[in-house]
Amino acid sequence: MLRVNFSVKLGFYTPLILAFLCSACSPQQQAETGLNAPEFVKDTSLCNFSQAACYKQVAGIDLSLLITPFNTPSEKPLTLELASSEAINHVTMRIEGRDMFMGVIPVKLSKLNEKQYNGQLIFGSCSSNYMVWRAFVNFTKNGEPQVAIFDFLADSGE
Repeated sequence: MLRVNFSVKLGFYTPLILAFLCSACSPQQQAETGLNAPEFVKDTSLCNFSQAACYKQVAGIDLSLLITPFNTPSEKPLTLELASSEAINHVTMRIEGRDMFMGVIPVKLSKLNEKQYNGQLIFGSCSSNYMVWRAFVNFTKNGEPQVAIFDFLADSGE
């Protein structure tokens, strides 16, 4: 029977154990605990309400969305202004998380005239410190259903 000395076993497994323990301290876990928080690359495709309203064109209709306060803070009341270049009908709006499910938040819009709507919104906060929300604006034009999508960053700091 072959006997292996305990110190030889320990010498063999020690580097493996150390490698395992060191791998548990990944940058992802440090970011989650607030250590060495990652810096996010600025996504220029997102609406930046501090600079201007956000514009989309759907079926030849220009739509603009403006949300105030401009930095779109989580868990605070927000005011939305939606405008179209032409009269549209049956306008509805909902907000959802773009990259993670945060529920579906319906937005009750008030019609100011055939081309302008406004509403109020409050959405929850996300622990990732980088939450992109997606606004779906559904409407009909000449009886045809249409949808415009606006993406924006919560708690943008701008």
